Amino acid sequence: MRDLSPSKWGKDMQIAVVAGRFNRFIVDQLVKGAQDAMSRHGISEARISMAWVPGAFELPLLASQFAASGKYDAVIALGAVIRGGTPHFDFVAGECASGLMRVSLDHGIPVTFGVLTTDTVEQALERAGTGEGNKGFDAAMTAIEMVATMREVKSHLTGLPGG
Repeated sequence: MRDLSPSKWGKDMQIAVVAGRFNRFIVDQLVKGAQDAMSRHGISEARISMAWVPGAFELPLLASQFAASGKYDAVIALGAVIRGGTPHFDFVAGECASGLMRVSLDHGIPVTFGVLTTDTVEQALERAGTGEGNKGFDAAMTAIEMVATMREVKSHLTGLPGG
């Protein structure tokens, strides 16, 4: 397989971003990180659709709608679930992760998990910070790489450029 230039991976990709408003002061930083990664890889704002949902539990439903539309190459899910004193964290985080994986497998497109699941606000802020540690940036990079890799595999399997 060819080695693709990472700086050119995203130039023609259509990406949907779904973000949870709960803990928005953290999620806003994840969104900025994702936008930075996409911009660095040639994805213009015109090729990005952004939607907000109440929280992480609602991410899979909207991700599924974007994926089912056939318009997007990948969906990036961003959110923050912070452990509290009840088992609520386990249910929300687990169901969110399972739901997003199901969307990816059901629709055959990358759905990346940029949902922080931390014990403390401090841990969440650290993972949403600026620089390379921003998990929104990481989720966008994963989406871009997966789309590029899937295109390359499809091209290899079909013998046609770009699938």
